[in-house]
Amino acid sequence: MDTLTRMRAFIDVVEAEGFSAAARKIGRSKALLSKYVRELEDELGALLLNRTTRQFSMTEAGHTYYRRASEIVREVDSLADAVRESSGDVRGRIKVSAPRTFADAPIGQSLIDFAKQHPDIVLDIQLDDRFVDLVEEGFDLAVRISRLENSSLIARRLAPFSIKLCASPELIAKHGMPTRPQDLGHMPCIVDTNGRGLNNWPFKGDNNDQLSVAVSGPIEVNSPMAARAAAVSGLGFCVLPDFIAGPDLASGRLVTVLDDRILSGGGIFAVYPHRRYLPAKVRVFVDFLVQWFRTREVA
Repeated sequence: MDTLTRMRAFIDVVEAEGFSAAARKIGRSKALLSKYVRELEDELGALLLNRTTRQFSMTEAGHTYYRRASEIVREVDSLADAVRESSGDVRGRIKVSAPRTFADAPIGQSLIDFAKQHPDIVLDIQLDDRFVDLVEEGFDLAVRISRLENSSLIARRLAPFSIKLCASPELIAKHGMPTRPQDLGHMPCIVDTNGRGLNNWPFKGDNNDQLSVAVSGPIEVNSPMAARAAAVSGLGFCVLPDFIAGPDLASGRLVTVLDDRILSGGGIFAVYPHRRYLPAKVRVFVDFLVQWFRTREVA
């Protein structure tokens, strides 16, 4: 049995966090995966995994091997993809990280439309609101909704993105209309704990500098959809992505506040690592997303 096959088995077990889960995911027997990993350890002369009936973990050697092995396997797969691309054959699995906000909103339809159009490519979508480490955790690509910071990653802008400070007309009638960001410090606010600032909301200051306002209110929740529902119900002022708030703003259930004080420059990005060979399947996926957003209104 060749080293690359054993290496793939080890990576599958690590990423599935167990032999049984890996066997179910890739359609091989638990006994076979265990055999491959044991042979790999014998070949290396080092224990890679700690195995007990209740616990699964990597040894220090396992962590080191996983990082390097993942890079090697990705390069091998990327080279194979480049060859397949020249023959017009694009297939395989794409491991994608995306925030729940993206998948729950109408723009999440882009993932479904891609899967329908490319039945030979499997989208392994993992929804997580944190910024994953693409290389360390073995992702091919991530969708990120933010103001893009300096990064060693490659990013392609899919669509503009902005935030809206919103409230229901009933809430404004009860508490008044804030005329400056600092007023929110004394008004009920709904905090989406996925936001980087948490209870400290950033705004443009009087001199176009940035200021931060500490806010509080009756609900703190790690879901923009739940925050939107609370805002519509009149529980507080709320910062929402434009593609979440759009329908409620159009219907009048919500209105925007302090539009001239909201920071701009955000976007929806497809982000992927620098690689010598960008897999054809990833290139096809990114190109599809760019075109999908180009032909649609996000908000």
